Amino acid sequence: SEVAVSWRPSAEFAGNLYRGEGIVPGSPRDVWECIKPVAGGLRTKWDQNVKDFEVIEAITDTLSVCRTTTPSAFMRIISPREFVDVVVMKQDEDGTMLSAATNVEHPLCPPQPNFVRGFNYPCGCLCIPVPGEPDRTQLLTFFQTDLGGYLPQTVVDSFFPSSICGFYSNLTKAVKTLKA
Repeated sequence: SEVAVSWRPSAEFAGNLYRGEGIVPGSPRDVWECIKPVAGGLRTKWDQNVKDFEVIEAITDTLSVCRTTTPSAFMRIISPREFVDVVVMKQDEDGTMLSAATNVEHPLCPPQPNFVRGFNYPCGCLCIPVPGEPDRTQLLTFFQTDLGGYLPQTVVDSFFPSSICGFYSNLTKAVKTLKA
């Protein structure tokens, strides 16, 4: 699947807001099954940037505080990270499914050794049905992540676009295995 990645300076922090948009060959339900932010979900199996995902506190069935850890990346220039976010999930009447998140501090999740604490500013994924094409999903993704630590902005700027393209490519493969 082809993905378009664009970015502009973030209004939230000193980095960029990245936008990915592409059509994923799979139903919105299948795409959502692969990306939904839940404990024990499929994301840790296919997303190379998610090592572990845990729910710290379930506030409701659609609102939770979660911790995500990432492996080292970019030829180990980027060391393992952890992110603590409040995450909301929603399904609209038109079948669009979305998750949105932003960083939060939580007493049950202090910074852990061996991880750099990063911060997600308002971000999310939208799985949008393609009218008349039940086996295709428009996927919009928004990332504005402060990776923390002492990374040069040039490293971050070269990591994110290729990482987003990899996200779409790996997601497409994961959706295909769901159907197999």
